[in-house]
Amino acid sequence: MTGTTTLAARPSAVGAPRRPAAAGGRGRRFLYWTATHAIAIALAIMFLAPLVFMFLTAVMSANQTLTGALWPSSWHWENFGRALTTDHGVMVRWLVNTLIYAVLATVFMLLSSIPVAYALARFRFRGRKTAFVLVITTMMLPPQVTIVPMYIVWARFHLTGTLWPLIIPMLFGDAFSIFLLRQFLMTIPREYADAARVDGCGEIAAMLRVVLPMARPAIAAVALFQFFYAWNDYFGPLIYTKPETWTLAVGLSTFRAAHHVEWNLTMAATLLTVLPVIIVFFLAQRVFIQGVTLTGVKG
Repeated sequence: MTGTTTLAARPSAVGAPRRPAAAGGRGRRFLYWTATHAIAIALAIMFLAPLVFMFLTAVMSANQTLTGALWPSSWHWENFGRALTTDHGVMVRWLVNTLIYAVLATVFMLLSSIPVAYALARFRFRGRKTAFVLVITTMMLPPQVTIVPMYIVWARFHLTGTLWPLIIPMLFGDAFSIFLLRQFLMTIPREYADAARVDGCGEIAAMLRVVLPMARPAIAAVALFQFFYAWNDYFGPLIYTKPETWTLAVGLSTFRAAHHVEWNLTMAATLLTVLPVIIVFFLAQRVFIQGVTLTGVKG
């Protein structure tokens, strides 16, 4: 009986402290994870804090934004609709202009940069390295240096006041995009294109059907770079466009001046401006990171 009692009591005696041990293990794992990712957590808070402050201010009343309060006493979701419809819906027009600029510039950049990068990466011809160096050196020339002669050229074509002086140059390629695409294409083995040629494909067919599908991460990366650049571009639209063709970057500065005491509307308009970029980035985050990390440095 004594042995039986001892054996029966042993599981409860042994199993009793397991729950605190498991809880302590989870606590230690959480502390270890926090310590390991402390820098990433701190950076995430630094980047997210302005967005949180912007959102909280956007849903406040106009009077509360002047008090310095950090949390809204009442939530005014209608501020986003007011930001879009105020001043006869001028923000909607700025949004359309920005989309036209960003989408067309991205498409034109891809159409012009991909063939150049493919030629520099796959073809062997005299002066190839010199041509590549010339492409790279154009990145060292700031746009402010060439703005005066370029403005005169576009004025003679009567295109100032429109978005075309910002979009048409993308048909001549982008040095940074050519560089990234060329570096990625250098990492793709030539045997794939050679096998396609053996099967009867020409050079263009091999590029379109074999090489470019394998370079989709790099293409997506440069497309996102160009889209974000055009979306946030302030200098170009400020120089070439007029109020009817302003983009969001230029329009927001005038919106801020017109509503200088209505911080809730200003923050709502700003949040509506950055929200599409955030959504696009998170939807294409995986392919974007893959394209950047897989871009080699060969050649």
